[in-house]
Amino acid sequence: MSSLRTSRTRLVAATATAVLAMLSLSACNDGTGTQDEGSGSSTSPSSAAPSATTASNSAAPSGSSDGKAPSAGTDSSGAGSSGGATTSATRTPATKAPAASAKPVTCEGSTTKTVAAPLTRPVNHMLLTVTNTGSKSCYLYGYPVVRFGEAQAVPPVIEDSQPQAVVTLAPGESGYASVNLSATDGSGANGYTAKSLTVYFQGRSGNESVGAGAHPPLPAKGIYVDDSLKVTYWQQSMDDAVSW
Repeated sequence: MSSLRTSRTRLVAATATAVLAMLSLSACNDGTGTQDEGSGSSTSPSSAAPSATTASNSAAPSGSSDGKAPSAGTDSSGAGSSGGATTSATRTPATKAPAASAKPVTCEGSTTKTVAAPLTRPVNHMLLTVTNTGSKSCYLYGYPVVRFGEAQAVPPVIEDSQPQAVVTLAPGESGYASVNLSATDGSGANGYTAKSLTVYFQGRSGNESVGAGAHPPLPAKGIYVDDSLKVTYWQQSMDDAVSW
């Protein structure tokens, strides 16, 4: 009796083992096993990622390597591009015209106002004041070439009065020169009273006058001059002009 029970127990165990083996084999064959699911999920993302990356990389150079300006929908400031509108704007010669128009010119009668004022100190002196009435800065080259009345000779310049730099007048600024009219000790010769004055302006070379001359009025009684007449170079300050 005991032997019969043992045989039945072994038969049931063997049968259960066979059923489990068949179920395991079926799971492996129909692709629903645990191992197959893990393999499939790990393969799918890895194969999709390179394609998206490749598409992104291939699209980027096409918009930056052709040298074209941004499309109409792009901000005109060019903030989102390393070239395009910003590069074009920096190359536009927008400031060239103003720079050229602002270049200093030679001061002359048509763009300045000249005033002639006799001085009490120093005696026998007259101060010439030239004010730039133009829209550009101008250069006062050399010294004033003055002509009293109908005189033909040009009075000489006091060489020691030459400044270190050319006098430059911005619009509205003034430059100065003084005229020694006659000898203070009465040693001058060929004196006469002049009723008119013309002031000519020198060019950069200093060998000729340029532009229009100025005709500042003189006192009604006129100005007495003699052959000791001489002038200073143009000065940037009034004090420098009257010190000679």
